[in-house]
Amino acid sequence: MSAELISILVLVVVFVIATTRSINMGALAFAAAFAVGELAADLDADGIFAGFPGDLFVVLVGVTYLFAIARANGTTDWLVHASIRLVRGRIALIPWVMFVITGALTAIGAVSPAAVAIVAPIALSFAAQYGISPLLMGAMVVHGAQGGGFSPISIYGSIVNGIVERENLPGNELALFLASLIVNVLIAGIVFVLFGGLKLGGRDTGKGAEGIAGDGPEGAEPAGNGASSRLDPAKIATLAALVALVVAVLGFDLDAGLSAITLAVILSAVWPDSSRKAVGEIAWSTVLLICGVLTYVGVLEEMGTIDWAGEGVSDIGVPLLAAVLLCYIGAIISAFASSVGIMGALIPLAVPFLAQGEIGAVGMIAALAVSATVVDVSPFSTNGALVLAAAPDVDRERFFRQLMVYGGIVVAVVPAAVWLVLVVPGFG
Repeated sequence: MSAELISILVLVVVFVIATTRSINMGALAFAAAFAVGELAADLDADGIFAGFPGDLFVVLVGVTYLFAIARANGTTDWLVHASIRLVRGRIALIPWVMFVITGALTAIGAVSPAAVAIVAPIALSFAAQYGISPLLMGAMVVHGAQGGGFSPISIYGSIVNGIVERENLPGNELALFLASLIVNVLIAGIVFVLFGGLKLGGRDTGKGAEGIAGDGPEGAEPAGNGASSRLDPAKIATLAALVALVVAVLGFDLDAGLSAITLAVILSAVWPDSSRKAVGEIAWSTVLLICGVLTYVGVLEEMGTIDWAGEGVSDIGVPLLAAVLLCYIGAIISAFASSVGIMGALIPLAVPFLAQGEIGAVGMIAALAVSATVVDVSPFSTNGALVLAAAPDVDRERFFRQLMVYGGIVVAVVPAAVWLVLVVPGFG
């Protein structure tokens, strides 16, 4: 049995044990990375730790730390109430507002995880206060980010269009953008209907989650702790910190995690009382889970398992079959790894049979791009991990399982759907 096949089977065993024995999957994945790396791949500790996602670790810790402070001093409550006033009490509009905001951020150039890091904690705080499914709200945020993610001036769009140009393939920037936007809008609409969005049609009556279906005055101030809906110096400073985070990430391309930690430390130094418990509210179990799984995926990349799988598919003599398998490989791997990295690897792999002219290049590239990004709702991807870490007042293990099942459904359905719509007709 080849080392590559062994590494895939071990990953399956990790999933089975974590699901049946309620052990943190990240801890299992670290152990698996050690065993497979040492015994099957002949990697030393440095080779194993090369896959540790240090940047994602800092993002998860920094963002959850900053927003734990915002929750402690009432800033997120104030933002929730302000959102209600903005839509004149129409609760059902808020998930779509979050979809549009994250889509707009990525469309104008924000990296998808940065946009999700900014919007998800606010959106999920709103969901917790008004009894909205966290899965619904989290999915709307992530699909919004991916909906705008392939505009001609976006990060994803620029990368894919650059690869297409470098490989001398025919491309269509508008078709790529519209394909991703339409797919994510359709998925968001389905999620909205299935997870209770239509039941949110009432207005807020000033009673919080209990008053959603009431008939109170438009834009009424939600009830609760009066102090939470009034600005004080701590809230003003926290709001300024959130604005500074947006400016730092989008305006100056600074790291979201390091920026968030720096701002959180400043707030903690000035207002230690409200910030004292914030470090304990960082989603450490989520950090362990995500970092462990991605470290194991890094071992798979280091030992060549991912390249082995991709090359095996590219050698298939039936172009349409190879196309759908590449879409699935992109979706499955991207659910655990970098979407950008997967697109950068898959598109060149598709070049040989695209050059034969039997597969339309524009449709195939769009299908690969959508397949590799729409699955970012997986809790193992950066965006899904941010949603999982940002959700307050939830059973985190249950929410993790919900995201994993939902991500699995997306992985199973969307690649085949986009292949059928974009590749089979031969667009491009």
